[in-house]
Amino acid sequence: MTNTVLICSCLGSQTVAGDTIEGATGQRCSRLHSALCTDQIDIVAQALQAGPVTIACGQEVARFEELAEELGVEPPLCVDLRDRAGWSEQGDEAGPKMAALLAEAAVAVAPARTMDVESEGTCLILGAADVALAAARDLADILAVTVLLDTADEVEHTTAFDVVVGRLARASGTLGQFSLRIDGLQQVVPGGRGAPVLTPPRDGAQSECDIILDLRGTTPLFPAPQKRDGYLRADPGRPAAVGAAVLAASQMVGTFEKPLYIRLEPTLCAHSRAEQVACTNCLDICPTGAFMPDGDHVAIDPMICAGCGACSALCPSGAITYDAPSVESVFRRLTTLADTYRKAGGGVPRLLVHDAPHGAEMIALVARYGRGLPADVIPLEVAALEGFGHAETLAALMVGFASVDILLTPKTDRTALEREAALTGAIAPGAVTLIDMVDPDALSDHLYGGAARAPVIQTALPMGSRRQVARLAARALNPDGAMLDLPVGAPYGAVVVDTDACTLCLSCVSLCPSGALGDNDDLPQLRFQEDACLQCGLCANICPENAITLEPRFNLTETVLRQVVLHEEEPFACIECGSLFGVKSTVEKITEKLAGKHAMFANPAAARMIQMCDNCRVQSQYHSQNNPMAGAERPRVRTTDDYLSKRKDH
Repeated sequence: MTNTVLICSCLGSQTVAGDTIEGATGQRCSRLHSALCTDQIDIVAQALQAGPVTIACGQEVARFEELAEELGVEPPLCVDLRDRAGWSEQGDEAGPKMAALLAEAAVAVAPARTMDVESEGTCLILGAADVALAAARDLADILAVTVLLDTADEVEHTTAFDVVVGRLARASGTLGQFSLRIDGLQQVVPGGRGAPVLTPPRDGAQSECDIILDLRGTTPLFPAPQKRDGYLRADPGRPAAVGAAVLAASQMVGTFEKPLYIRLEPTLCAHSRAEQVACTNCLDICPTGAFMPDGDHVAIDPMICAGCGACSALCPSGAITYDAPSVESVFRRLTTLADTYRKAGGGVPRLLVHDAPHGAEMIALVARYGRGLPADVIPLEVAALEGFGHAETLAALMVGFASVDILLTPKTDRTALEREAALTGAIAPGAVTLIDMVDPDALSDHLYGGAARAPVIQTALPMGSRRQVARLAARALNPDGAMLDLPVGAPYGAVVVDTDACTLCLSCVSLCPSGALGDNDDLPQLRFQEDACLQCGLCANICPENAITLEPRFNLTETVLRQVVLHEEEPFACIECGSLFGVKSTVEKITEKLAGKHAMFANPAAARMIQMCDNCRVQSQYHSQNNPMAGAERPRVRTTDDYLSKRKDH
């Protein structure tokens, strides 16, 4: 059934080019209405009953969904064209952008995986008595409250909630599953007259709760406290903040869906091998501490993960991928936006990446009170701003965007974005800008004043893993096949070997997590395939001779796909059988150091074994005189005749 797009001028305040949208998207547009959310709501009702409907309005989503529910039909897809395109100084030129936004909204995105979290409403309140007890009284009718005080001076008799005295020594977990350790715990003894009587203090008390309300005004219990579900923190000196935290706590009872933001493939992880640490990007960047070492790879606690996406952007191997939504869906959205914009007659678009609600609100303010967005600036809302890394940026350039602006928020962690922007800038200079602004007018002026940048000459589809897309895009952006220098810490590059120091022990080969380093079964060689190298540093960490260093770079030549020899030497020929084994220089050095100088090799015959292959060495050892492994002569095997002769003797 054909989808119908209901377009509206919003009381004549914008122009919507229905013909342009139809030609580029293939979706049938209605005539241009002026007030679909009020006077013409009956038109929406008729369209909803007739079939699938897309409404070009992002403001009245709740009203249209309520109408669909009343009619018993599927809710419409609502797309904001007004704030992002129509309300602009260049609104008359925004037809291609409107078509692109409508086409992108229709891209199917798989729903995020989720798991259920149960909260029964047990709440621990921390803080001074005056603030904590007041909050407990407000929550006592809704939650099962326990107040933890530092001293017994202000403990009061009450049956509405529990009051204990002690020190919170440790807290871990998240909503519905906090685990606590309390030292010096004293509980109120029921009954009695006068001041409350407390039990003797005891250390190491264990408890659990679903919610923690921290009103101490001191150091938070967890890193990135605003991202820890179930942990509410407020300044006790600000009554409004305390009231907001109390209200939020009152809503945290029941069953909640926790998105599983990250997908982890341990077999690809390059964290460590043989207890030697290599890549720690996810451990270093995670603001909530959701990652932890787990043998040769890392493990993630999905309950603590807040979904910022920085780990996905920085993971060199692809072991960590963002899954809410997946990176493939981001690539599809980018391709749809660029292709539809060109098909609708647009020139070279620019991409504005933002989050919600901060970025969306900034765009809405720019549209309502300012100049709006330029006609060639296409906004892309993403769930995880920090997860929009160099691969996504390069993919945007590869599909035809001239530049990428990323609108930061006051709470955005800049570390991952700045690192990824520097990497992108080394591959495509001047292509990405991090916008750190909270003034809508300044944002608008920046976008209108942006200098045009030449786009990629030959566009391509972003297909494959993030590493594959990044390499494909880098080649499209640098058709000359140059060798690009990259910043330290980049996940692409070469391994440089000091051939004078390297002994070809090949410990680096056996532990390389990506298989970039290899050997040769027939010759003493260290081989390297650059496109597989993750620059994890494990080879440099485990090299006993400190002969390996890393060179961050992007090799865009064909040699990156082939194995090259980093170091090779002449093999040694066994002095007994002539078969080749080991490295000649190494065998000669060992012989020089040990023969006649070490007690085990004082005998010339023993010294000769150093220069023998494995098989000949075993044979020589077995047949040597005074062999320490030799035993007494083996007894003769008894036969039937032996048993018969023994019977005759008796």
